[in-house]
Amino acid sequence: MNKFFSLPAEIYQSRKMIYKLAKNDFKTKFAGSYFGIVWAFVHPVVTILVYWFVFQVGFRAGRGSLPVPFVLYLVAGIVPWFFFQDSLTGGTNALIEYSYLVKKVVFNISVLPIVKIISALFVHLFFVCFITLLYCLYGHLPDLYYLQLFYYTGALFLLTLGLCYTTSAVVIFFRDLTQVITIALQVGIWLTPIMWIAEEMLTDHPIIFKILRLNPVYYIVSGYRDAFIYKRWFWEQPLWTLYFWVFTAAVFVLGIWVFKRLRVHFADVL
Repeated sequence: MNKFFSLPAEIYQSRKMIYKLAKNDFKTKFAGSYFGIVWAFVHPVVTILVYWFVFQVGFRAGRGSLPVPFVLYLVAGIVPWFFFQDSLTGGTNALIEYSYLVKKVVFNISVLPIVKIISALFVHLFFVCFITLLYCLYGHLPDLYYLQLFYYTGALFLLTLGLCYTTSAVVIFFRDLTQVITIALQVGIWLTPIMWIAEEMLTDHPIIFKILRLNPVYYIVSGYRDAFIYKRWFWEQPLWTLYFWVFTAAVFVLGIWVFKRLRVHFADVL
């Protein structure tokens, strides 16, 4: 059991170094381009505008039953998905990207996946502020339900970290995992769901709806929308909340076990 508690302890002891590495990772990600870190915000905004145009203007989706304009429904779901996508992609490739640190005997490589996630968190916090401003422009002012955003962001952080400890270790030995994750993310954005209202469109298919709810990221996306739109607290859905944390705990324990088991071979393979 010591291996399961030693890794969180290592993370806590290296917290200052993690923050410095994450800040440097964020700055250097777009180094060399004229607009620098601006591109970190431009790409998600362009994606949101494209989805909004296709579904609101083109297909005229999301109208009528929604209590807010479709663009508000869209951004409340897609912003946490962007964080999950960037964190999982970056965290998976963290050891490969920082292979020169992995080969150093004295360096604590267990901090590298969390460095990539914190780097993605910087952009996510900006977009949470952006969403809040957008809702204010539409006349929806912040209230106490917004406090849940800290809870759901932290929950998504832990879920992604657990996944990244597994994927970052396995990808060193199975490089095709990067492509598998890319495809899974392409499919996942539709199964979460982000662009459509599962509660309404699957009223005649309750079993399919229950299967979709097994996706832990759906819990997070639904939570963001509860905070911004539907005004529900996370404890009002106790069984779903319990399922999410049991799933996240299992993923985290598995991630620590896999990472600890394979780390002795990282330097040799890289």
